[in-house]
Amino acid sequence: MTFTETPLSGAYIIDIVKIEDERGFFGRSFCRREMEEHGLTGEIMQANTSFSHKRGTLRGLHYQVAPYQESKLIRCVRGAIYDVIIDLRPGSSTFRHWTSVELSQENYRMFYIPEGFAHGYMALTDNAEVYYNVSAFYTPGAEKGIRWNDPAFKISWPFEPELISEKDMQHPDWAL
Repeated sequence: MTFTETPLSGAYIIDIVKIEDERGFFGRSFCRREMEEHGLTGEIMQANTSFSHKRGTLRGLHYQVAPYQESKLIRCVRGAIYDVIIDLRPGSSTFRHWTSVELSQENYRMFYIPEGFAHGYMALTDNAEVYYNVSAFYTPGAEKGIRWNDPAFKISWPFEPELISEKDMQHPDWAL
């Protein structure tokens, strides 16, 4: 695996190193040892799948508060998504900054999101399926969210979303 740090400290784009032959290719999509060598959480407590029927479906931006924070390793296994994270770590030099990456079934790219980040994504295609490993168990009372168009962050989405859950639309403006 190839690890490329994003502008947000601790967040990585991870590419599968493909060993190809006439059959196709083989590549490692997870290795606890390699994750930990890069200072990333290699522990997995849950694996989740999310499926969006329609292009323009937006999910998030979600995070869990301490002590239930979680890191995520995201991969789009069908279609394509525009994946966004926001650094919510108060002591971080990139606090309140965001970055994004396109994940698709074609690029096999993964996005490592450390604890203390909000995460959300928009389906760029119909029938987008996302698979992700999570380092902590989901705790309903610890879940918080940031609205996709919160003026505090000025996230540049590729186009106006077409479908967002009522819950995700109701997040209040960010306050320090």
